[in-house]
Amino acid sequence: MHTVVTGAAGFIGSKLVEALNRRGLREILAVDNLENGAKAANLAGLEIADYLDKREFLTRLGTGNLDGAIEAVLHQGACSDTMLADGRYVMENNYAYSRALLEWCQDEEVPLVYASSAAVYGAGRRFAEARENERPLNVYGYSKLLFDQQVRARLAGRTAPVVGLRYFNVYGPNEAHKGRMASVAFHAFRQLRGEGRVKLFAGSGGYGDGEQRRDFVHVEDAVAVNLHFLDAPDASGIFNCGSGRAQTFNDLAAAVINAVRGTSAPAAELAREGLIQYIPFPAQLAGRYQSFTEADLAQLRAAGCGVAFRPVEQGVAEYVRELMKE
Repeated sequence: MHTVVTGAAGFIGSKLVEALNRRGLREILAVDNLENGAKAANLAGLEIADYLDKREFLTRLGTGNLDGAIEAVLHQGACSDTMLADGRYVMENNYAYSRALLEWCQDEEVPLVYASSAAVYGAGRRFAEARENERPLNVYGYSKLLFDQQVRARLAGRTAPVVGLRYFNVYGPNEAHKGRMASVAFHAFRQLRGEGRVKLFAGSGGYGDGEQRRDFVHVEDAVAVNLHFLDAPDASGIFNCGSGRAQTFNDLAAAVINAVRGTSAPAAELAREGLIQYIPFPAQLAGRYQSFTEADLAQLRAAGCGVAFRPVEQGVAEYVRELMKE
């Protein structure tokens, strides 16, 4: 029996494969789209039983070729570009594909844990998993919300566990292939190395320079939440996957700079030294930007998930130490 990881060569997917390997699991069916061949490096040191292109995987599910061969599905594959204007492409990848996978898993009574997103909350101020809080700002967020709604409609009559995880701002190793969609922590490190400073947005949305706040999550903590639900056969529903702790972009930039320099200076001091630079807020992001996110963890904790999420100061420092080895 195989454990399927879709998006297996991607950021969170490859770290999930790594975590399953640590458990001694090798019967892993890795599913992805390697048109961006750089992602293959994320799988090179890992053990899998087989690899399938994401289109071939869906075809085989439809023909019954994999019936009875799959134990669980960890569905991480998606178009994660929040700025992409091609709504048809986003909906095909994030909604239609996920819906077909959900239907197969329910027909075959196979547990499904899938990646949703905090983008469903848009510019709101409440981040609890309730319909009244969900107002996505772009087609990416809408694609995730629409699939969540499909899952909600099936929960009462489900034949197997189905869990959606609303990732907040995940950062950590194996994300370099994402380019401009890589985390702020990744780009801050690259800017510091390349230009000697970190660039943050000037004040916007009622926040001061660099004081916009996000819920930043280390990838290993996101993986731990996935594994919790993989091990919890009675749990189903949609859950936030965040730290429950909003921290400023200044906090994150300071964590990067201090990890590189071996210091503990506050952001204000680093800005005075010119190590943090504030740039104008981009006009194209007006009305499309989350200036604040903070996961409500009540439902996650009620489901028995006790993952202790790293604060930025710890998690970013760990990540930077990994980046400095490259």
